[in-house]
Amino acid sequence: MDKRKLSLIAISVSLLSSQSLAAGFQLNSQSATGIGRAFSGDAVIADNASVLSRNPAAMAMFDQKALSLGLTYADVDVTIKDVSALGGTINYGSESDAADNKVIPNIYYIHPINDSFAVGVGAFSNFGTGTNISSLNNSGKTVTPVDLFGETEIITSNFNASVSYRINQQFSIGAGVDFIYGEGKLKRQGEIFGEPVNSGQSTLVDVEADGWAIGGIVGATYEINDKNRLGMSYRVSPTFKASGKVDYGFPVSSSYDEIHIPLPNIFQIAGYHELNPSWAVHYTAQHTSWGDFEHIIATGSNPDATVKSYQWKNSWLFSVGGTYTINQNWTARAGYMHDKGVVDEISSLSIPDSDRNWYTAGASYHLNKNSSIDFGLAFVRGEDVEVRETSAIAGEVVGHTRSDAIYYSMQYSHLF
Repeated sequence: MDKRKLSLIAISVSLLSSQSLAAGFQLNSQSATGIGRAFSGDAVIADNASVLSRNPAAMAMFDQKALSLGLTYADVDVTIKDVSALGGTINYGSESDAADNKVIPNIYYIHPINDSFAVGVGAFSNFGTGTNISSLNNSGKTVTPVDLFGETEIITSNFNASVSYRINQQFSIGAGVDFIYGEGKLKRQGEIFGEPVNSGQSTLVDVEADGWAIGGIVGATYEINDKNRLGMSYRVSPTFKASGKVDYGFPVSSSYDEIHIPLPNIFQIAGYHELNPSWAVHYTAQHTSWGDFEHIIATGSNPDATVKSYQWKNSWLFSVGGTYTINQNWTARAGYMHDKGVVDEISSLSIPDSDRNWYTAGASYHLNKNSSIDFGLAFVRGEDVEVRETSAIAGEVVGHTRSDAIYYSMQYSHLF
């Protein structure tokens, strides 16, 4: 395969990592309570079973079986506008609705075995995306960067099993294994002009692939007293392998069997402090090793190839929040998060990444002392970004992107 064909699939496969309204293609949607407080303190608050998605050691704080069932709806608004090439002489227009809205479920269960051990299982998602910018493939242009415009969908599900151990009254540790399933679809097709002859409708990429990967998480908590505690965790993410139909190339289609996508590791520290019976404050600092996301590798019947290289940078997010107990029936919470973007020197229309600010609020209605219905609402606001990306067909393509979202979340939590 020549370098030109390889560059076409490289840019197209990179869309696997398109917009999900967190740094890179990371999701923040694991619980309604977490969304309501901008996930501040979520690795140590342990007010419901969803804490095991952030820190398995916190399961040691439960002396009753706990269940949480949740659903998040992400209303995603990604705008790509004023896309042009050849110094602005060719205009491809704008796409005001480039990302798909998403429904993201989760479920968690914690089972204390005795005063020392607890086990738990959960199903949730840490990574995912969906975009469609194929409308920019307007026919009749002198040259069209079909390699940059198309449809992408990837869905990941994390199935976690964890155990915690209480060392003493203050210290607890925990560990878990993540079984990650992912499936994705890529389509890059359109009319390519600028060849010696008009090529007409061409398919450069047609991918339907899925696969499994295994990762893990370790964590610890330190309970200073019953009103103050600290937690930390480190999640090890695998290189995800997706296999299936991977057809691409122009004018002759070629095939690979697998796409290898390295996922980043996640480290976080969190704190919770009860100021009085009504008020508590909490915070989180999280580091994600997006610098590990260097290359996408294709393997199969052809020789292994580096199909896309990145120069991403590691990213931090910081969040702070407060919880107010109104009465025995209602609890209110709010939070703020600043989420740093990961794109460094290499930018892409397919990854309209930027720094983002989260403004969140939530509440819990306590049906009784053991059951509650929890609500979360988050407004995510990104920055306007100018993107310059090189197409193998049209040269440098320039566009302007913005990524916003509103998260609506609800869950039911119960102690047995």
